[in-house]
Amino acid sequence: MINFSRRGFLAAGAATLAYAHIPQFAFAQAAAPIQLTAGRRTLDIGGRAASVLGLIGPGGRPGVMLDPGQRFAVDLTNDLDVETIIHWHGQIPPNVQDGVPDAPMAALKPGEVRSYDFAPSAGTHWMHSHIPIQEMQMLAAPLIVRRPEDIAADRQEVVMFLHDFSFRPAEEVLAEIVSSAGHGDMGEANAMSGMDHGGHGSMPMAQMPGAGQGGHDMAGMRGMDSMQMDLNDFDFDAYLANDRTLDDPDTIPVEANGRVLLRVINGAAATSFWIDSGDLQGRLVAVDGQPIEPIPGNRFGLSMGQRLDLELELPDTGAWPVLALREGARERTGLILATPGAQVRRIDSLAEADAPAFDIGMEQESRLRAVTGLADRGAIRPIDVMLGGQMQPYVWTIDGKTWGEHLPISARSGDRVEIRFHNMSMMGHPMHLHGHHFQVVEIGGRRMGGAMRDTLYIPPMTMATIAVDAGEAARWMLHCHHMPHLSTGMMTEFVVAA
Repeated sequence: MINFSRRGFLAAGAATLAYAHIPQFAFAQAAAPIQLTAGRRTLDIGGRAASVLGLIGPGGRPGVMLDPGQRFAVDLTNDLDVETIIHWHGQIPPNVQDGVPDAPMAALKPGEVRSYDFAPSAGTHWMHSHIPIQEMQMLAAPLIVRRPEDIAADRQEVVMFLHDFSFRPAEEVLAEIVSSAGHGDMGEANAMSGMDHGGHGSMPMAQMPGAGQGGHDMAGMRGMDSMQMDLNDFDFDAYLANDRTLDDPDTIPVEANGRVLLRVINGAAATSFWIDSGDLQGRLVAVDGQPIEPIPGNRFGLSMGQRLDLELELPDTGAWPVLALREGARERTGLILATPGAQVRRIDSLAEADAPAFDIGMEQESRLRAVTGLADRGAIRPIDVMLGGQMQPYVWTIDGKTWGEHLPISARSGDRVEIRFHNMSMMGHPMHLHGHHFQVVEIGGRRMGGAMRDTLYIPPMTMATIAVDAGEAARWMLHCHHMPHLSTGMMTEFVVAA
């Protein structure tokens, strides 16, 4: 039986919320596997019905939460009329259960049921289709694995799951991005052309926060002042937090003078966000499910595929918005934490000014320090990985190759390998490695004992290095988690030999 804290009981009372708080996902460990279904759902977005996909767990709610020590024992049913396969992002399952089409298992056919069973990694993680079109259709959900200290802590746990949304079919959206380099109407937005987005989708390198600071490869930065970094491929119709916009935000009951652990998951297809807790003082305590030395503040960012955990201290009574700001733009979404009886004011979905670009100088990443990093040992060898591509034609590459013509990265099981990412393109790339956790050990030529992660954002014209201990002998995917980049071939393999 789950041991809810006093504040956990308060949270459990709001049973109508879709995501809201951890008890919505909670269920005691049982002999029978957890039933998870890939299916269709209907959302109300701005007063319009929207058909999306989803991963539905127990009780008809999206997502899964596991107790400490509970195995990930799941029966996945494909209730769609197309094939699908689910990747357990942030987990280290046996390779055969990793969830990539034909690597090695085929996608699930309509009506097929497949069983999964492995010991999960603790922390804030998520699960999503590894077919880019389907992730763009929101076939994704939280996957939370609690630690013993989460059970013991006197705090409420809240999930904020972020996504970007278009009313148009995902296939049409992706085709437009590829054919017009993304600088056009996405849904119902006004068309924009060329490299100049009027400050909305691009930013001169010289004007970017942190431009010219230590996070950049300075040799690559020379002569870049007049060039544009592309921040957003596309203007989506809506930006969602827990399936809702700020027109009808998720409002979560909290206790006065309480503490909240906010688990933020960026499940968006092509959008980075800043998380702004406003008047609430916070501490960043984990990234990608891995604890870090706490950092105080009220604004932290995350790119596609990344997660962050914030501890928030609540004042006496009131209502406090926690907003997700789209980088380089005015759009925003979010949720509201409110004590009983508090007045909740309406928040416009457009801010007064554009949010800055996300972590261009890697200042945020440079501040992160793992609570427990990799053991101190030398790498077998460094491996340089070049990230490239361009908007016109819309092609994104790893080492100059797209998937199918890719050049695998090789290692032996147990080896310590360092991978040096060099981003030579004008877009950032959140690079995700399957089946492993890695440590950030160098940014812009400066060595560090950085965060443990599974997804690292590499800004334009920047170099960063990760260290990884090669795990199970198998073929593991390494790719950009920006879905249009992935769909046009920005993926390779980390091939581990015995």
